[in-house]
Amino acid sequence: MEPRSVFALPKAHLHLHFTGSMRHSTLVELAAEHGVHLPEALVEDWPPRLRATDERGWFRFQRLYDIARSVLRRPEDMYRLLREAAEDEAAEGSGWLEIQVDPSGYAARFGGLTPTIELVLDAADVAEAATGVGIGLVIAANRTKHPLDAKTLARLAVRHRDRRVVGFGLSNDERRGRAYDFEGAFRIARRGGLLSVPHGGELLGPASVRECLETLGADRIGHGVRAVEDPALLEQIVRRGVTLEVCPSSNVGLGVAPTAADVPVRALLAAGARIALGADDPLLFGSRLARQYELARTEYGCTDAELAELARASIRGSAAPPDVRKRLLAGVDHWLSPVEPSRPRHRAPARCS
Repeated sequence: MEPRSVFALPKAHLHLHFTGSMRHSTLVELAAEHGVHLPEALVEDWPPRLRATDERGWFRFQRLYDIARSVLRRPEDMYRLLREAAEDEAAEGSGWLEIQVDPSGYAARFGGLTPTIELVLDAADVAEAATGVGIGLVIAANRTKHPLDAKTLARLAVRHRDRRVVGFGLSNDERRGRAYDFEGAFRIARRGGLLSVPHGGELLGPASVRECLETLGADRIGHGVRAVEDPALLEQIVRRGVTLEVCPSSNVGLGVAPTAADVPVRALLAAGARIALGADDPLLFGSRLARQYELARTEYGCTDAELAELARASIRGSAAPPDVRKRLLAGVDHWLSPVEPSRPRHRAPARCS
């Protein structure tokens, strides 16, 4: 019997960055249209060979990301990116997407922080209507910028809570900004009813995860895989029901793990952690969400029942409305239900003439 398709498994995608969601073909097309020169790593040598475990490697990763962002120059480019991202999610079985954006990266081009957020929200309205994929927005602060900037973003995020903004995040190089410094911004976001979804435990170890958990009150942690190095911390994550947004292809692409098999998904599952698989930045890592589920099957030995549980964890860890959660969870149950073998049709005996 053919294995169940991971593309057909209903799921939510909770770890996808805005620019990083762009199709490679769209990047190349927009670069040509706007006269942006792309390095070979984003053209012929795509996906780029990356290693960000040292500052030089992270600088290269960030430089490629900034070049990719620079092709988004018009409102219609932003609309296109989000529509295509939603189309890709639908094709991979995702019924709910929480896409993360730092509006300060686009503000100078689109008239400021608030107009940028509203542009992305308008684009999400159109993308959801066109594809049927529910979309929530996570506003993310940048660790390399001042904590006061993060407070400004947190207030703007809360102001737009009634219009798709579901969470507040913290991204970029963990080594250049402690989670502790952004506690004030996250306090504003949590009081405003937003999920706390910082990155942690990717380039730094358990101490970074602990700050996200204890200081920022994380509901989910982006990556978080290094928590496996501290059993007491991992036990605390399990006890609190915090979801870890684990991105195997990204961990390999950035050199956090040598191979997909070295990402500690099986150890995290054995400890009882809730895991929502994510693709992080498909534009730079070359694979999308369904591939992460394929890796769970081939590299971590996950059974179909375990794949279904990963999908359920992504749905339950999301900010999707109750009706969307109910529909997606029912779809997971249906995906896992026994397949009835097809029965041959019996033909009536031929009549003698």
